[in-house]
Amino acid sequence: MSVMLAFLGCLALFTAIGVLSARKAQATSEDYLVAGRGVSAWLTALSSAATNNSGFMFIGLFAFTYRYGVQAVWLQLGWILGDVAAWLWIHRKVRERSAAIGAVSIPALLASDTRGPPSRAVAVVAGLLTLLFLGGYAAAQLKAGATALHGVFGWDPALGSAIGASIVVVYCFSGGLRASIWTDAAQALVMLGALLVLLVYAVVTVGGPASLATALEAADPALVQWVPDGLGLGLGLYLLGYVFGGFGAIGQPHILVRSMAIRSAKDIGRARTIYFLWYIPFSIAAVSVALYARVLLPELLSGVAPEAAGAAAEGALPAVATLLLPEVALGLLLAGIFAATMSTADSQILACSAAITQDIAPRVGRSYWAGKLATLAVAALALVIAWFAGQDVFSLVLGAWSALGAAFGPLLVLRLYRFPVPAPLALAMMASGLVTVFAWTSAGLSDDAFELLPGMLVPIALYGLARIATGATARVNP
Repeated sequence: MSVMLAFLGCLALFTAIGVLSARKAQATSEDYLVAGRGVSAWLTALSSAATNNSGFMFIGLFAFTYRYGVQAVWLQLGWILGDVAAWLWIHRKVRERSAAIGAVSIPALLASDTRGPPSRAVAVVAGLLTLLFLGGYAAAQLKAGATALHGVFGWDPALGSAIGASIVVVYCFSGGLRASIWTDAAQALVMLGALLVLLVYAVVTVGGPASLATALEAADPALVQWVPDGLGLGLGLYLLGYVFGGFGAIGQPHILVRSMAIRSAKDIGRARTIYFLWYIPFSIAAVSVALYARVLLPELLSGVAPEAAGAAAEGALPAVATLLLPEVALGLLLAGIFAATMSTADSQILACSAAITQDIAPRVGRSYWAGKLATLAVAALALVIAWFAGQDVFSLVLGAWSALGAAFGPLLVLRLYRFPVPAPLALAMMASGLVTVFAWTSAGLSDDAFELLPGMLVPIALYGLARIATGATARVNP
């Protein structure tokens, strides 16, 4: 009963924060979609942290670490380095450029042209890709939350997904992106605090790093093997692939919209510092707890077929939390996991709403209520996908992340640095990025180097060849 009360209390708090944000809301599409571009640096930082590190970290990364051991460090190290590059070179320009042209969606930035009016074709295609892949991404978050509830309470996953979708709709309807950012900030604090508490209990139970390493090696020597076997392209490209994976944040509309909403481009530096003060300890704690879970609960993969191992390992975090934590702390951790999934799903649903009302059907873009109806429709779509999608959370998230990073990332860099990109070339770049990602994955090369490495390099190479062929190499000056 204490677990349930703590869990429900946190959810009620998050929902109330979102609803209270409506006191500052204005009935305009810009306020609904980018919070009037008036968000403080610390809210932007914590919201970005919660949105970027959600069901993927709590469920997907946890399962990956549980299965493969210390090799997960390469994934997180590369991801952090790539994210640092994105914060240094991209986020500030997103704020400056979006304000300069009045864009409230990432497809609008991609469609902008230094030489003339924005391209409707690019805006529509980018909007459709946003809807397609972010809808699936949001569904993965709902699945992650449902997995946690099933692991602790035994609830039907369909019910857990429906609860998450309903809460997201309530506070998104109340305050749009502002509600999402306010609740994300609170969720980020609960996420980090709950995970650190669990780490302390795990250390007390098993011992420090030396004891953990000894226990992992006794369970399976492969768990303490730093370099994966059979890397066809070497460790350097393996790590570089994950650096590009982290840099893939530049193709994620639900993350970049927070930089569009920050009060001033000058606040980006401060937001970056706060973001990584949260993100790095959280990453260390997530990987560490997953390693302890492998020692404490080695039986989760016993008798499981290889193709089902990913989904089976996704129950590791709820299971180890149930084993170690007192009831109130367990309820708070469960709320943290569930909050993490909602913090990403709400942002993705709002980004899809922006794509529909601003890019796919811009005639309704000025309607405040059109945005809300789009939010409801996208939430329903994500819920249906969550109910029927067969993939594990890790695969769903990485698939959507890679597709968006490859399709949007290279083109966005060129737009922000004001290189001219004709609409046909822009469309070809998006298509080449998508095709490369899917071809690389289908060829089974993702285990050698994460697919965003070639997925980003191919569109850039295509752009370079096109520019050489036309004899145009100069950048357009600001």
